[in-house]
Amino acid sequence: MDFPRLWLGLLLLPLVAALDFSYHHQEGMEAFLKTVAQNYSSITHLHSIGKSVEGRNLWVLVVGRSPKAHRVGIPEFKYVANMHGDETVGRELLLHLIHHLVTSDGKDPEVTSLINSTRIHIMPSMNPDGFEAVEKPDCYYSHGRENYNNYDLNRNFPDAFEFNNVSRQPETLAVMKWLKTETFVLSANLHGGALVASYPFDNGVQATGALYSRSLTPDDDVFQYLAHTYSSRNSNMKKGDQCKNKMNFPNGVTNGYSWYPLQGGMQDFNYVWGQCFEITLELSCCKYPRKEKLQSFWNSNKASLIEYMKQAHLGVKGQVFDHSGNPLPNVIVEIQDRKHICPYRTNRFGEYYLLLLPGSYVINVTVPGQDPYLTKVIIPEKSQNFSALKKDIQLPFQGRLDSITVSNPSCPMIPLYKNLPSHSAETKPTLFLFLVTLLHIFFK
Repeated sequence: MDFPRLWLGLLLLPLVAALDFSYHHQEGMEAFLKTVAQNYSSITHLHSIGKSVEGRNLWVLVVGRSPKAHRVGIPEFKYVANMHGDETVGRELLLHLIHHLVTSDGKDPEVTSLINSTRIHIMPSMNPDGFEAVEKPDCYYSHGRENYNNYDLNRNFPDAFEFNNVSRQPETLAVMKWLKTETFVLSANLHGGALVASYPFDNGVQATGALYSRSLTPDDDVFQYLAHTYSSRNSNMKKGDQCKNKMNFPNGVTNGYSWYPLQGGMQDFNYVWGQCFEITLELSCCKYPRKEKLQSFWNSNKASLIEYMKQAHLGVKGQVFDHSGNPLPNVIVEIQDRKHICPYRTNRFGEYYLLLLPGSYVINVTVPGQDPYLTKVIIPEKSQNFSALKKDIQLPFQGRLDSITVSNPSCPMIPLYKNLPSHSAETKPTLFLFLVTLLHIFFK
């Protein structure tokens, strides 16, 4: 055996800084992220999307085969944690998720396929100032929940239902800008203080089913499935009753509005204005538990975190082209019977991503000045391996559509749902929750 070559090979293997199960303040978190970015430069990219009030960087580590730039056909996924500074479990879980992804690449087939097929953005802390401000950690509330200016960041976004006249904070504005730079398909934000997967809407009006004590999106079936995907793999969360003095959540899932209405939440903003399906994950009954508990939280959430990322490959994806094969940006692409109040559009590469459960659907492609183009798709029961159904659409128009004025793809930051008169069919009570529950029991 050639021992010198063996040792040389071992020395050349990427190394990652040791990550213990303790709380990592800004300096320690930055050191870890920079070490990962340096030692795994082929699959990671570290960048800051902005700064907090006190000037701390809002770090995002990207993991993927093309970490620095979007590639056509590769969905963008994100996790965001610690937007409430005293809710700390998610911050540490995301650091350990990063460690798991980079050290498992090429060794674990599931992780390797995930990195091959998905561009994963991980922000361990949206509110680093709040985290650093916590002096006496508490299970229920600590100074540091809000940002340095004493604003709750999960009440700081534009609201689709009522005017949210608050001063937009630097951290909020950074995330809003970030959403415009990437084609995010799926997301989750990580919180603490309860044990439940909560899905949109967090606010509501009669038009979204508020009369039924819920507020549902046109994609309610998908959101319920996403929430169940996470909770069903977390043995404590799926019990639904593990937190004392808290509500019981059947199967560890709730509609946000049914739990309690809130104005200016991030998950609603993602869905309405960012074209991104986001849910809120409450991961611990205690907001700031003792560090000795962190290992058990990782063990409970590891499978859920991985499985949830894979859901970025639900449904159908593709590009829209004109008759000459040129990709068309800013074209509305939606399912015929589930239009969004802020229409979902193709990106600059003419791409679209629609998260859908198995079934038959009609895609409606709308270009201003032209008749709607309809095409049928059937999403199979068993999805393709780490890929949504691919369906490119070529419109029957002669030449490029340069002469057609494309309306402004952005929606105004106003309460878009405020004046809708009545609830739609999607907001009426259904048997879907019951059916999804049976599905998870059957296949678990």
